[in-house]
Amino acid sequence: MNAVSVSPTFKHPTLHLLQQCTNLYSFKQVHAQMITTGLIRHTYPISRILLLSSTLTTLSYTLTIFKQVPNPTIFLYNTLISSLVQKDHTQVALSFYVHIFTHSTFKPNNYTYPSLFKAFGAHQWFKHGKALHAHVLKFLDSPCDNFVQASLLNFYSRCGKIDIARYFFGQIMEPDLATWNSILSAYARNTSVSSVVSASHFDDNTNASLEVLSLFSQMQKSSVKPSEVTLVALITACADLGALSQGTWAHMYIVRNNLNLNLFIGTALITLYANCGCLSLACQLFNQLPRKDTFCFNAMIRGFAIHGHGHEALDLFEKMKQEGFTPDDVSILVVMSACSHVGMINEGRRYFESMTSIYGIEPKLEHYCCLVDLLGRGGLVKEAEENVLTMPMEPNAILWRSLLGAARVHGNLEIGEMALKKLLELEPETSGNYVLLSNMYACMNRWDDVKRLRKLMKDYGVDKTPGKSIVEVDGSMHEFVIGDKSHPRTKDIYLRLEEMNVRLQEFGHKPKTREVMFDIEEEEKEDALSYHSERLAIAFAFITTDPGVPTRIIKNLRVCVDCHSSTKILSTVYRREIIVRDGTRFHHFKNGTCSCNDYW
Repeated sequence: MNAVSVSPTFKHPTLHLLQQCTNLYSFKQVHAQMITTGLIRHTYPISRILLLSSTLTTLSYTLTIFKQVPNPTIFLYNTLISSLVQKDHTQVALSFYVHIFTHSTFKPNNYTYPSLFKAFGAHQWFKHGKALHAHVLKFLDSPCDNFVQASLLNFYSRCGKIDIARYFFGQIMEPDLATWNSILSAYARNTSVSSVVSASHFDDNTNASLEVLSLFSQMQKSSVKPSEVTLVALITACADLGALSQGTWAHMYIVRNNLNLNLFIGTALITLYANCGCLSLACQLFNQLPRKDTFCFNAMIRGFAIHGHGHEALDLFEKMKQEGFTPDDVSILVVMSACSHVGMINEGRRYFESMTSIYGIEPKLEHYCCLVDLLGRGGLVKEAEENVLTMPMEPNAILWRSLLGAARVHGNLEIGEMALKKLLELEPETSGNYVLLSNMYACMNRWDDVKRLRKLMKDYGVDKTPGKSIVEVDGSMHEFVIGDKSHPRTKDIYLRLEEMNVRLQEFGHKPKTREVMFDIEEEEKEDALSYHSERLAIAFAFITTDPGVPTRIIKNLRVCVDCHSSTKILSTVYRREIIVRDGTRFHHFKNGTCSCNDYW
């Protein structure tokens, strides 16, 4: 007999028993009762037993139940596909999706596709998802259904197609909390709070994080209240931007509204405060968390690492193990990074070797990058090169660039030229690669080679990546580029900049012009250094904030030698604490010294 459709309000004692099943034995007993009472002939009871079967029984048992239904409805097909996807039986779910077209007289409906899109997004099967999207347009009478649009939003965001996801969000009328969380989380995933932002992704990450703040502002104007998931996305974006005011507001919102300070929020807040230069607040929050996991420890160890507190990072790593948490690949990466930032070469090597010998973790490209950085910073450029050439996977551009940077710092021209050759094969359009070697040539007075590199850049159509700095003042983010005159307070900024230059000269500062473009006069070189983006950001902060307020700057490039030297002096002259997060680490300038001890 055909399955009979009934309302979900269908009441029967056996269904109550079904809800209480916790093991295979009790499930089979209730299944037998459903058969003997004829309950198994009704669509809704069948859907309930299919859902529970996928949890308590084998895949074959679940499929047998479904196959015994003579003419299953689209509701049952949807139920089965959803339960299969939840158990990661995606291929089987797809086969039943195809079965709808070949063995039934009905079409898929708005409840058929979301489960499949969820599976495709989780596996990042972009090609399959695009084909399924075409089916949505072909077979659905109302493809603009909010439920379907939200599933498309999630799919495209999971596959990294953030612009397409944003389009679908715009198509959804009155998005609910889940939809808001989906788009906010999509943009938050595009940020790089796991490491200090690199120059190549600085603009993309900044734009994605700013979009999170803009979307959250729109959400506040709706009737939807944020949840813990919302706040994690918001805090993650604030951490990427170094937006301390907005991040602190999010923290206070959690406290005022008694939201759960779960592990996800706790980890995000630790990263926020570490990324904003407030390491003491990150430590305080970490210590106050009632529960911790490996992710929390990793975030705190990373915080110590990027602020140059190598010994504290290693101590916390050991404490994590003592408290029973097993280090993962990220744990090793951040503790190696901590060693790299303070020159603990032997310790860093030991942690790298422990990955396979103690923890059974296969090193990834990121670990080799960190090892090369560790060795290169410590002057072991040849050993760094050997690791690049003998590693079990193909070196990527980040590895070669790290080696090139080490070669530049320690004057190993042979390795530097070899690294640049490899980089030109992988990414000929990246200006920083040319600049590193060009600076090395300049330091050695090899101006013909500098000129040759400049010509090579021109031949490839490569423009030098401009330095960009972001400073937060009164909750607003202000961005500057070298020689920037677009800010509304440009006149005041340049007046303060002139004053700063005079004070630097009085203090005996000699501009370090060797690495500035060689084909301009010495006086122009000094001017070029004076107009670097972080100098403009510092000048703006000095005219808009009280002396007791730390100046916090995020820069896309590594701090140059001259800016590093002059900022140390400015911190003394103006009695200011200046915190700079560059493309490598944090620099805390105070009383004429820097936390990096000139090791960066």
